[in-house]
Amino acid sequence: QVQLVETGGGLVQAGDSLRLSCAASGRTFSTYSMGWFRQAPGKEREFVAAIGRSGYTIDYADSVKGRFTISRDDDKNTGYLQMNSLKPEDTAVYFCAADSRNSWRISSNFRYWGQGTQVTVSS
Repeated sequence: QVQLVETGGGLVQAGDSLRLSCAASGRTFSTYSMGWFRQAPGKEREFVAAIGRSGYTIDYADSVKGRFTISRDDDKNTGYLQMNSLKPEDTAVYFCAADSRNSWRISSNFRYWGQGTQVTVSS
């Protein structure tokens, strides 16, 4: 069992940066792929980014490519999402997820989820 806790959300202005963290319990975090998803009010949860167990395989949604960077520190059992050049359309609750057995871009493929952290970007 893995428990995930996201932190780092907040209210920022367009163009600002935020770094989200996802702290995982348990000793097996390094064996899991990890992903970030987001959900805006009235919209479905959407894929943002994912990173493989090794950290070498990474995928981004087109909407965040070049602005967001996903990373992981297995020694700290923590994953990160660095978000730069934030836009109002990035406003959403951001969730981290772990242990995908199939396509990273499908949320139902992830086994473990955090509770989410709110990111609000004002124009």
